[in-house]
Amino acid sequence: MFSKQIFLVAISVVSMTLGGCASYRPAPAAFHDAINKPYLLDAGDRVRLTVFEQEGLTNTYSVDQAGYISVPLIGSVPARGKTIQQIEAAVAAKLRKGYLRDPDVAVEVDRYRPIFVMGEVGAAGQYSYVPGMTAQKAIAAAGGFSARANQGDVDITRQLNGEILTGRVTISDPVLPGDTVYVRERFF
Repeated sequence: MFSKQIFLVAISVVSMTLGGCASYRPAPAAFHDAINKPYLLDAGDRVRLTVFEQEGLTNTYSVDQAGYISVPLIGSVPARGKTIQQIEAAVAAKLRKGYLRDPDVAVEVDRYRPIFVMGEVGAAGQYSYVPGMTAQKAIAAAGGFSARANQGDVDITRQLNGEILTGRVTISDPVLPGDTVYVRERFF
């Protein structure tokens, strides 16, 4: 009778352990490829648009929820999924159509969209992205690990090419704007 109970407990422990392994999702190759690609704008980003010798057009513009920036004279310019260079070209092309003969346009990211840190951290929430940020730095911004945190790796959810992917990475892996970092609870 006693050995049967031990056997059932052992089976339960093994099944829970294997069940935990079934949810493991290593980071897809696209996670690491995205780090080396040009930055693509999305809602929540803010850009600094400079049209040289045109003070009325030079300003900061936020990418709205629909993915556009609204520029005086030319109206809405699609920004979601575009690089800085593509925005410069689009604004210059619209300004050439009856407003300026040869516009000189420069665009830079003024503020990146925020990241989100959840799970076993001191203060889960939304945080400003800083270029070069790693998962460890994002966790530090969120008050560090809680006493129950798994400190070896984290889950990151990232939108790539319109698809939302989640993968497990080490805490030294880079974070991108808009990422959600989730710190899991450790078992022991």
